[in-house]
Amino acid sequence: MLARWLPRLPTGPRGLDTRADLRIDVDLRPEDLEGELDNLYRRLRTPGDAMFGSATAPINLPGLMFRTREADGETYVYVEDVVHARLAGYTVFNRLVELNRRADRHLRAPHSRYSPDYQRRGIATAVYEWGLGGGLCLISGARQSAGAHGLWRALARRRELIYVDVRDKALRCLGSEVDDAVLDELHTRMVMLGNGWTLEGLCAATGMRPLAQQAEASNDPVAQEADPVRRPRPRSRAAASSR
Repeated sequence: MLARWLPRLPTGPRGLDTRADLRIDVDLRPEDLEGELDNLYRRLRTPGDAMFGSATAPINLPGLMFRTREADGETYVYVEDVVHARLAGYTVFNRLVELNRRADRHLRAPHSRYSPDYQRRGIATAVYEWGLGGGLCLISGARQSAGAHGLWRALARRRELIYVDVRDKALRCLGSEVDDAVLDELHTRMVMLGNGWTLEGLCAATGMRPLAQQAEASNDPVAQEADPVRRPRPRSRAAASSR
């Protein structure tokens, strides 16, 4: 799939590197998106459908109603324009198959689709903040749309954001800064902490390996061999010439 890259982000007020140069995908064609939204809106308005009568979330934006439903551990938020009787778009807080059971209890990967008429109006931001405010921690997927990239960038200015390595169902904390080589890898994801969470608490709840533990392991030859993301250190020029 065609991907493009956006420039690095400046360091945020928390001292974190808030760049999010993860893989950026192209967006859906507007006509395909509008067809999907029309179908979802009909389901929301059809008695007997599983989406009919969905609960509302306490998100206050003029003229909009935020309807929520849970299915298979995932949360769906549908944004209805009650003035023009149409669906503006939706956000799904997805489970990730890459996570183990412990991490799956606390992390969700948001995925949003909004009509061009409703983009850049703060709607998706309000939905993400609602999820984060409820104590949900967010993890990015392997790829992001340009809009999602901008949204994460904005939220990272006021929310704690870290990079993690997701491999073999396990999480490994990479800290608030990573180099370009690590950033390019599909295993590298962003995690944003919701209300009530600390990094230490998230590590304990999900089984994620914290940086302190990795620092200790770096001095253990056995742990070094077992670490799937550890790279060999570059040899010095003198060492290379001695062979």
